[in-house]
Amino acid sequence: MVVLQKFTSFHQFNKHKLSSIQFFTCPIKSKKHHLSFKISCNYSQKLVLEFNPKIPIEEAITPPSSWYTDSCFYTHELNQVFFKGWQSVGYTEQIKEPRQYFTGRLGNVEYVVCRDDGGKVHAFHNVCRHHASLLASGSGKSSCFVCPYHGWTYGLDGALLKATRITGIKNFKVNEMGLIPMRVAVWGPFILLNFENGVLPEQESDFDLVGNEWLGSSSQILADGGVDASLSFLCRREYAIECNWKVFCDNYLDGGYHVPYAHKGLASGLTLDSYSTTIFEKVSIQRCETGSAGKDQDFDRLGSKALYAFVYPNFMINRYGPWMDTNLVLPQGPRKCLVIFDYFLDSSVKGDESFIAQSLEDSETVQMEDIKLCEGVQRGLESPAYCSGRYAPQVEKAMHHFHSLLYENLSD
Repeated sequence: MVVLQKFTSFHQFNKHKLSSIQFFTCPIKSKKHHLSFKISCNYSQKLVLEFNPKIPIEEAITPPSSWYTDSCFYTHELNQVFFKGWQSVGYTEQIKEPRQYFTGRLGNVEYVVCRDDGGKVHAFHNVCRHHASLLASGSGKSSCFVCPYHGWTYGLDGALLKATRITGIKNFKVNEMGLIPMRVAVWGPFILLNFENGVLPEQESDFDLVGNEWLGSSSQILADGGVDASLSFLCRREYAIECNWKVFCDNYLDGGYHVPYAHKGLASGLTLDSYSTTIFEKVSIQRCETGSAGKDQDFDRLGSKALYAFVYPNFMINRYGPWMDTNLVLPQGPRKCLVIFDYFLDSSVKGDESFIAQSLEDSETVQMEDIKLCEGVQRGLESPAYCSGRYAPQVEKAMHHFHSLLYENLSD
């Protein structure tokens, strides 16, 4: 496996050769497929086939409720959707300085991302090679990672620096006992991880890798829409929600359908008739003009237009006025998810405490309204009265696209 350092300039995708690649003999092995596992896989595949993405949206049936409630299906999703391709896990300001790090978890994968003394970004499985203890927790700044269990110590490049009390051990090769690396890349303000095993070809450029694999042809459109590293991180809020992760995504992707009914305060600031949806390879972008254009207002959180980008499978980028907020939806089980909101702000209003407080309060109101909706939908999905639904063709194109991408991954 390979530790990859990728630095991407957001507006200019210059090609860089990797200055160094470190190789470790990786002991990650695929588990044997026992009979129960095979039965589970067959069952999950049967559920996948209950949705047909080839049927036009005007005639299509939504995925069955089992996609949102079944524990076997949830495990199948983790393997086929989240452990393949690039996933956003954080933002560059979290490791702005050398020796800074942050940790996270996706499914059963624990990871740590750090910046070493030379400025290189690394990512590793956050597991000690001795007896599997987690190494780091939360975020912070450190010159090395010391296992809290038995004191094994690792450098920020993943190399094993110290193994305590191993006198007499045989067949022990220090250079084979480093942390297991993960593929990491930086795009704009976002840090991405790829949970797949394997070596990343050295000749791949940043643009080819991140722009094409993660964002496809939408990358420049997002750049032009103001999604960039010029905004400063302000704060983070986390919401534990009693619903399947896809319920939250579906709610985001209904083309503003629910806004006039569930978000009356937000709706008053949007021109809903202007709502539009554009579909890309793995991204959908919803746009809407706001009602603040041309009006003399003391408080204007939304600006003249809003852009809502969904990056498959679980990341949202919302750009409006001087704000950008991102929503990362982490599955926590068949009926639970954690949604992480990170808020970024233009420097021109960074000192306006009243504006910031009012904006965050308005955003919080919308989140509470959405949580109530999503938890209600989850309970409805678990009811014997519901199996599948239908799409509103004019507004729910992004949702249908999301379900079709899921089908593509799940049926592999």
